Amino acid sequence: MPDATPRPPITDRERLRSIFGGSVGNLVEWYDWYVYSAFALYFAKSFFPPASQTVQLLNAAAVFAVGFLMRPVGGWLMGRFADRRGRRAALTASVFLMCGGSLMVALTPGYATIGLAAPVLLIAARLLQGLSVGGEYGASATYLSEMAGRGRRGFWSSFQYVTLIMGQLLALGVLLLLQATMSGTSLEAWGWRIPFVIGALCAAVALWMRRGLEETASFQTHRGERRGSLRALAAHPRAVANVVGLTAGGTVAFYTFTTYAQKFLVNTTGWSKADATRISALTLLGFMLLQPVVGLLSDHIGRRPVLVSFGVLGTLGTVPVLTALERARSAPVALLLLGAALVAVSGYTAINAVVKAELFPTEIRALGVGLPYAVAVSIFGGTAEYLALWAKSVGHERWYYWYVTLCIAGSLLVYATMGETSRSGAMRDAD
Repeated sequence: MPDATPRPPITDRERLRSIFGGSVGNLVEWYDWYVYSAFALYFAKSFFPPASQTVQLLNAAAVFAVGFLMRPVGGWLMGRFADRRGRRAALTASVFLMCGGSLMVALTPGYATIGLAAPVLLIAARLLQGLSVGGEYGASATYLSEMAGRGRRGFWSSFQYVTLIMGQLLALGVLLLLQATMSGTSLEAWGWRIPFVIGALCAAVALWMRRGLEETASFQTHRGERRGSLRALAAHPRAVANVVGLTAGGTVAFYTFTTYAQKFLVNTTGWSKADATRISALTLLGFMLLQPVVGLLSDHIGRRPVLVSFGVLGTLGTVPVLTALERARSAPVALLLLGAALVAVSGYTAINAVVKAELFPTEIRALGVGLPYAVAVSIFGGTAEYLALWAKSVGHERWYYWYVTLCIAGSLLVYATMGETSRSGAMRDAD
């Protein structure tokens, strides 16, 4: 039964402080996750046997994909934990795991020193980080959505992706700084370890910050109920299927035009590593600033029209944009193409967290958001870079463009047939 003890309404100041604290921790989590991708161009030589750049990047991308295998486990364990012990406790635990994974990457010797043990330890570190990120998404999406209050959920929950993108930008910013202050030889030899040390230290700070977060009213008022069970989740098969379906195309598009874009500019278009990093950073900055705007728009016109807009634009525009990006020899053209793609992707990223949270009741919300999302991301997002590089390695890079298009088109079918979640009663208690 719900807790009968009335809880004083949360003040705006408490709400803002809690959203900020949850978002900052999210930033650190995703910095640690994405710094791997940002620095793969430099550390691939350290962990793998000598080979061509494409093959070494393919090996690094394979390990990146392996990290996604633990995300469903993290989504299940942390989602269950968040529904039973609280959103705050789960958010704290996920940062702790990420800190450990970053330290492992930073301290692991290279292939020349310990041989095959190097990639094995790298895989172990990514599995630990995958467990962390798998739990982070469901817990943070639930926490921010419940803290936001009715009428502003789209806007406030969009800060999950604001801080996620900010984590990517921070990773790229560290890369740009090191590129400006170190030689390429030093970066490949040992400089790539610096951002992982920074990530571990920042995770320790985030761990301290999250210990002071307010718990959400929704969780507090359902403390006496049985929560976080797979049996209870199985009673919502349509909601689970909707999470998988709406995630598939969105996550492929997101990873294609963010983390993989930097490698695409170097490996396909022919830009230098430094120039590709700058272009990626500038487009990500605009992408980040757009998230609250789209989130606020969804509070006024609904979530479904925004998702459908992404689905239509992504289905029609992916192949033309990537084909044009192959031949982009000037920075303004590359910025325009990537920027246009990310404007479309914002229709998914800005509101996907709140849409998923609005599908489930409080007692299984973190598990319902986290587990099916993690499964979809592992299958579609985690393999995106690997499939793109594989298609290039066999001489048919444009196969990947059509793969992205088909994934987005599949999600568009879900967007067009699902209900309007902003009017759902599933979050009537999340004020």
